[in-house]
Amino acid sequence: MPTAPQTAAVIDEAVQTLRHGGLVAFPTETVYGLGADAHNPEAIKRIFAAKGRPSNHPLIVHLAAPEKFDVAQVDWAALVSPWVRDLSEEALQLISTYWPGPLTLVFKKDKRVLYELTGGQDTVAIRAPAHPVAQALLRQFKGGVVAPSANRFGKVSPTSAADVRSEFEGMVDLMILDGGDCDVGIESTIIDLSSGEHPVLLRPGVITPQAIFEKTGIRVYKPGELVKEDETVQDNALPRVSGSLRAHYAPSTPLRMYGPGRVLDALSEFTDTKSRVAVAVWDSESSLSEDGHPSVNFEEILVPSDSAAFASKLYRTLRDLDAQGWDLILFPEPPAGQDWDGVRDRLQRACFGSGPSSMSHVSN
Repeated sequence: MPTAPQTAAVIDEAVQTLRHGGLVAFPTETVYGLGADAHNPEAIKRIFAAKGRPSNHPLIVHLAAPEKFDVAQVDWAALVSPWVRDLSEEALQLISTYWPGPLTLVFKKDKRVLYELTGGQDTVAIRAPAHPVAQALLRQFKGGVVAPSANRFGKVSPTSAADVRSEFEGMVDLMILDGGDCDVGIESTIIDLSSGEHPVLLRPGVITPQAIFEKTGIRVYKPGELVKEDETVQDNALPRVSGSLRAHYAPSTPLRMYGPGRVLDALSEFTDTKSRVAVAVWDSESSLSEDGHPSVNFEEILVPSDSAAFASKLYRTLRDLDAQGWDLILFPEPPAGQDWDGVRDRLQRACFGSGPSSMSHVSN
């Protein structure tokens, strides 16, 4: 599995790999993606097989931003129209404000979009990643690339090329483009525009509904919020999207969260003196004291009290701790507020799916 500096020759090799139906792992600003030609059904099937991903779980199409990026001059409609049935002014406003970047939009799909990538639905999810390596690849490929996270289905997402290599160690024909560590660290915000009515948040991320409203005046609703008199958006009426299963992003080590001031209670549940527990604590708080703890072996790991920094380091921290042989990992519950909703969502799903039997959860 070659990893090399991103010269023009390496990008060209990756493009040829995609054109011949192969898979290419590449960095985005969120996590590393496992990419295939969005118009090649056999290549798309290889993604599902490599990840062990259910075929009804849809993929996101990644598109290139224009070479000379200037929001005032970009004809986004020309780029997106081949993929979608309708493109509203609201959609174009969100695109021009946040693309390229960690925002995925869901539309009614054009008839040419393969059902293999939409999980059999009549909707398609699209984004334009901001990472320069992703953009170089997509521009030269001149087409859409589907790219779920480059990891085994349900497990912790990869934020470095080394993570991808460890996930797909036996996959000798996988090409990996190394773009360093991902900055954002959690997957994109996903907003549904497919109803033609109100935008609905399907997956939280670092771009929050509040931020969108402040920048654009567009209100994004959460599922179940009142959108018209006596009408609510029902969860079962919304499109399925990536990362929406109850168990996801999960380490093999059991993972639990503890509330403010409740770390002692969490540790007290594990009275086995042989237990080794990794306890994540906020970097803004004083260190835990041994006094009053049950006689478990625990070690503190500092995590950022800033939401963006926490998101950036979350998967790296989970992967590192998972490799260290702990019996349990404890994380503090994120504070209230939309800035923390993305990491709260990831941690809740990771907790549910975690542990040695985590793969039995992923279909739930």
